[in-house]
Amino acid sequence: MQSTNPSPDSMKKENKVLCSWSGGKDSCFALMQSIKLGYKPAVLLNVLNEEGKISRSHGIPEPILHAQAAAAGLPIRCISSSWQAYEKNFVDALQLLQKEYALTHAVFGDIDLQPHRDWEEMVCNKAGLTALLPLWQQNRKALVLQMLEAGIATMIVSCNAQMGPAYLGRLLTPALADELEYLGIDPCGENGEFHTLVLDCPLFANALRVRICEKLEHENYWFTRLELF
Repeated sequence: MQSTNPSPDSMKKENKVLCSWSGGKDSCFALMQSIKLGYKPAVLLNVLNEEGKISRSHGIPEPILHAQAAAAGLPIRCISSSWQAYEKNFVDALQLLQKEYALTHAVFGDIDLQPHRDWEEMVCNKAGLTALLPLWQQNRKALVLQMLEAGIATMIVSCNAQMGPAYLGRLLTPALADELEYLGIDPCGENGEFHTLVLDCPLFANALRVRICEKLEHENYWFTRLELF
């Protein structure tokens, strides 16, 4: 199946989607946009580390991911994986969830990194799904502002050494996006400069209350140890 940049003319109400859910702003906004286009969300999918405690990409604890899903009124499937087995485990999960929820599409929050899109198309093809990228090739800075205007409240929970620990815990705002851009940092973090945690959005019935317990450095990248309160 081919991936799509959706248009309302091509929509069918029975299209049920899985969202590749990082817990951050891009996957959240991609899901919001897919719903706006008429797709029906069915389940979220997140990949945890080998220990099954935090997400592979953002370092978000599993209980917080489940709290996001509960706030959105959606089930979430969290799987554990090493980077080496990531593709196989991701495809296996897609195949199982496709059957369980009668899925037609999988939503991803990537914006303009072609290798990411190629990989997403490939894994979706193996699971009989169509990859859906609602944010594809949009202006990164404009997207950040659209997310904020749409009501997404999101906090930086990991970042590179250039940004440093002072940025951990800061809420993303238009002023912070300008600040990052001035420093030569992509305000959307699309190149992996930073990752975020969505605390509230129009999909949530309630906002999450999360605190940072510790800031940790690992391989020139800063992470937060987070907990609900």
